[in-house]
Amino acid sequence: MRDLNEFRIYYNQTIHPELMRLDRQRRRLLRLMFFSFLVIIALVIFELYLDILIVTLTLMIPVAIYMYMLWRQVKKFRTDFKPKVVNLILDFMKESINFRSMSYDPHRYIPMQMFMDSKLFGVKPAVYEGEDYIEGRVDEVKFQLSELNVKEFSRVRNRLNYVFRGVFLHAELKTPLNGTVIMLPREFRQFLIRTIKYINLINVADMDGFIKNTAFRELFLTYASINVKIGEVLPDYMQKVFADYVMRTGKQIYVSFEGKNLYIAITNPKDMLEPHIFQSNVSFDLIREFFDDIHTIVNLVEEFDNHH
Repeated sequence: MRDLNEFRIYYNQTIHPELMRLDRQRRRLLRLMFFSFLVIIALVIFELYLDILIVTLTLMIPVAIYMYMLWRQVKKFRTDFKPKVVNLILDFMKESINFRSMSYDPHRYIPMQMFMDSKLFGVKPAVYEGEDYIEGRVDEVKFQLSELNVKEFSRVRNRLNYVFRGVFLHAELKTPLNGTVIMLPREFRQFLIRTIKYINLINVADMDGFIKNTAFRELFLTYASINVKIGEVLPDYMQKVFADYVMRTGKQIYVSFEGKNLYIAITNPKDMLEPHIFQSNVSFDLIREFFDDIHTIVNLVEEFDNHH
């Protein structure tokens, strides 16, 4: 995997110029919006001064058409921004010798059944939305990931409750695991009661006593089939990778591993790389966060595959 220093150089040479071009487009839209606002105010004053209904109705038609066209331009800017930037990020990642292929579709997302098969959330979603589907291969391992926004109906109140929002990945590893391993964020334990009850029914046991890394044990609830040697599936260096990421980013990670199927979910409360209209999008931190999430989750797949 290519590191952050290389990505910073690539950002300066390739992504930053594209962001600057897009920002000039954004500023033109802002000027157009400001000019349109002044014109509409002038027309309203003119109509009030004339106080003639037929003139007012006649003027409203071209104004409405113009406002619709302006809205379309703003929407097109927002729709086009992310695919352009994401494809540049993926171009960087594809230059790694480990990648065999990688493709991006802004409208597709991980199927609900795959989300349910992970056994990580133990709920039937009432709302299941997604976007930004990325499919690829690292070494010989196929993976797919997307952003997901999942909610369920509350059992207590008449409202929807958050289940998961962030990046969700599924990978098919070369070597199957004879059993099941599930990692859940300890911080969310009170919200995962049904998940924990469910996984307790599938012949897995609490592995806290076998986890040697203190930071990892404090951050994760770990369950595994009795026949699984957790120290071999999750060696200390991998526990450290998970713990360091959570402490560095404040995001939470869910993992399940069964047979050849690996599922990883990383929380993120906001839509990644959604462009602003009223402020600049030229920000390395904005781009780095997206790269870091994708880089981390695919790197974890590579680590699992190499280890097993």
